[in-house]
Amino acid sequence: MSETNRIEYKQILTDALEKEVIAFLNYREGGFIYIGIDKLGYVVGLQDVDGDQLKIKDRLRHNISPSCLGLFDVIVEHREDKSIIKIIIASGMEKPYFFKKYGMTEKGCFIRIGSASEPMSQKMIDELFARRVRNSISKIKSNRQDLTFEQLKIYYEATGSKLNARFAQNLELLNEDGFYNYVAYLLADNNGTSIKVAKYNGINRVNLIENNEYGYCSLVKATKQVLDKLELENKTLTHITPKERENQRLWNPIALREAVINAIVHNDYTNEVPPKFEIFDDRIEIISAGGLPQSLSQDEFYEGVSVPRNKELMRVFKDLDMVEQLGSGVPRILESYGRDCFSFSQNFLKMAFPKELDENVGGPMGGTIGGTIGGTMGGTIDDVTERQKEVLRLIENDTKLTIRKLAKLLNINVSAAQDHITLLKEKGLIKRIGGTRGYWKILIEGRNKEQIKS
Repeated sequence: MSETNRIEYKQILTDALEKEVIAFLNYREGGFIYIGIDKLGYVVGLQDVDGDQLKIKDRLRHNISPSCLGLFDVIVEHREDKSIIKIIIASGMEKPYFFKKYGMTEKGCFIRIGSASEPMSQKMIDELFARRVRNSISKIKSNRQDLTFEQLKIYYEATGSKLNARFAQNLELLNEDGFYNYVAYLLADNNGTSIKVAKYNGINRVNLIENNEYGYCSLVKATKQVLDKLELENKTLTHITPKERENQRLWNPIALREAVINAIVHNDYTNEVPPKFEIFDDRIEIISAGGLPQSLSQDEFYEGVSVPRNKELMRVFKDLDMVEQLGSGVPRILESYGRDCFSFSQNFLKMAFPKELDENVGGPMGGTIGGTIGGTMGGTIDDVTERQKEVLRLIENDTKLTIRKLAKLLNINVSAAQDHITLLKEKGLIKRIGGTRGYWKILIEGRNKEQIKS
């Protein structure tokens, strides 16, 4: 693969690292830097991958302004028996980012144009600065300054890390005047933020049967409490078909966990509105405050382009191993649920996950459903397009096929590949078993299966 607007190769770690990272921070889609791969795309590897990894983190922490902590990941990968470094950079909310020693000048500000990192003009710098987000939670002063962080310290110690005396500065819990900011308030042992998990009898909000509140504590603790509650609600049901007995959760647990953490970490807390979780007879809904960032389109959102709203929270959750790579959450959700599970408005983002199975269905009913599906499938295959048959053939050859690999094989974009998968699922022709490490199951037999090959 050659260099693109989002991919940069470096054979070795060079003095130009900050320039390339700044260009991606200022670019609307972010990007990736691979160190240990030459300009032609050949893997050459690195001699001291651990040392280079530490140097990269230190340089990005100290040489770029505004702070980009929480906006990048540094990962060691192994290709062709060689070690390389992959840097994932998210698009920042506080553009323009610049090289500290040169300031907010044409010499210090860069942006990605094609496959090159180019200096910004002073006009572009001024325009970005005028649009810079100024009400982020890192800049809002906490209305309480008597904050304690014992819970946060315990969670860090559980990962083998220890917060030192400068943890408030290191985790960016102070505003520019040295006071605790709203990030600190959310992570403190005591605060006024409460996350509600409501349960209803039925498919609307008329009959509330359970209302739980998790909060008034560190946001990390509240997140774990919400995850524990939804884990209890996510029952394992048995689905009996004519051929086999299948155990299945009401919701895919990996997608559900990603959705919960995404909603909490990316929620817009500037209006003091926390995310909420609602369980109905047929679905679970997760609503977080704040629509998509202005620079992000829906297609970019679905493709995993990351523009963290609260980079300080993202950094803490990453430290505590509660999130993985930047931009991995939405693609994980889309592996189990189609795009239609998301809905957007100017002020909110909603995710709705339907139950995989009816809790009242079991035993003989499962067999009946299995037989019905098998009996009606004969007429369904005739409605499949040639491209969808091609998708089915690829899945038959590789049941662990990912959406991204499918898109590459078909030479189409990821969103188009996802649409084909969604349509095939809606027609009852394929089914996802398990989450990210799961596989696809084709629900076609006999004559219909032969039609796929024709």
